[in-house]
Amino acid sequence: MSHRSWAEPWKIKVVEPIRMTSREERIAAIEEAGYNSFLLKSDDVYIDLLTDSGTSAMSDFQWAGMMIGDEAYAGSKSFYNLVNAVHDVYGYEELVPTHQGRGAEHILSQILIKDGDYVPGNMYFTTTRFHQEHAGGKFVDVIIDEAHDTASLHPFKGNIDLDKLQSLIDEVGAEKIPYISVETNVNMAGGQPLSMANLKATYELCHQHGILVMLDATRAVENAWFIKQREAGYEDKSIAAIMREICSYSDGATVSSKKDNLVNIGGFLALRDPELAKQARALLVAFEGLHTYGGMSGRDMEALARGIREMVGTDDHVRARVGQVEYLGDKLIKGGVPIIRPVGGHGVFLDAKAIMPHLPHDQFPAQALTAAIYVESGVRGMERGIVSAGRNKATGDHNYPKLELVRLTVPRRVYTQAHMDVTAESVIDVVENAEAVGGLRFTYEPESLRFFQARFEPVS
Repeated sequence: MSHRSWAEPWKIKVVEPIRMTSREERIAAIEEAGYNSFLLKSDDVYIDLLTDSGTSAMSDFQWAGMMIGDEAYAGSKSFYNLVNAVHDVYGYEELVPTHQGRGAEHILSQILIKDGDYVPGNMYFTTTRFHQEHAGGKFVDVIIDEAHDTASLHPFKGNIDLDKLQSLIDEVGAEKIPYISVETNVNMAGGQPLSMANLKATYELCHQHGILVMLDATRAVENAWFIKQREAGYEDKSIAAIMREICSYSDGATVSSKKDNLVNIGGFLALRDPELAKQARALLVAFEGLHTYGGMSGRDMEALARGIREMVGTDDHVRARVGQVEYLGDKLIKGGVPIIRPVGGHGVFLDAKAIMPHLPHDQFPAQALTAAIYVESGVRGMERGIVSAGRNKATGDHNYPKLELVRLTVPRRVYTQAHMDVTAESVIDVVENAEAVGGLRFTYEPESLRFFQARFEPVS
């Protein structure tokens, strides 16, 4: 049988008009935004690949749920629908709802981390590390070395290096490590998964030493897909079954529901220990909202409960979701664009160091490349490199990550393959003339999470 094209497992019911601006308009817009794509107005963006967080399209079933959301302040039935969905899909007994993922990160960090603690993880994520350090901890990267190599084809670049983890335990003592933070489909590594075997071994090692395992399960569905494709013994298992097994090797999880869960706002902290959940709920009431809504409306919780079930209802959804990302990645590879390989689950990550070797690291190559792509075509990506890495608190100098990347993040169920074609063609054009792209310098630098609000100007 000859190979046939695949199509998205949905049809379009509602459309939102978008328009292409002129080059002159885009130059003015990026200057006004201080060369920071986060500060662009969405009206000035043609194809928005800034993030997949909260930008997905909800289904008709989710929208229908919005109409029957229970807005009771306490004891909302939509909350209990969410509790049941999390238990059935993820397997956790205790649910602490939050307004989004960083609310869950904050509460988890506050209940578990003490001054002087160490929190190992498979590469940092920006807000996660901030909350860990804000609570008095020190993040320690224990990801495998291949994760820092853009050309490595390791199928599970998100894996924990067990030797690095054991060395940290030996050096500081298990009592100084409240938990390990394990991210599924590691964002900063390029959307790279970890294997089930590695997660299970990590869980066993940590429990030997009395260390909790806390997942960032924000993109666990995408990780489950890669396990199904790449790990022996899982090819015939459903995504739903693989998801439950991933979560079984953990003591809890933070989730930003604005990704896998297919909603525009919301998140949760899920736990197994009722005592930890009690501590978390005490903080929830102070920082987020009552324990039966936690910063979400009833209609948000209803849409979320339905989105959680929908994301694993069939394997077709994640097959098409990751397939669209791979489609864009393959076109860029064929066009000679250096990207992180294998292609990740939620976006394509351009290797700005390789694309623009003429720029020194402290002139922010990825930030400059992001701005250049926007000017070329109205495609908005984002920087994931030295700007995102922030400064060393001890020395005041920049942290210099090995990866200097531009992330093109694909929202779920929003764009067509034609949008991916336009994106690929514009990126290829910019890369072919990359030597014309100049460096940037700060005109405003926030103290924390600077990539969100920093402003830049060209280095003359």
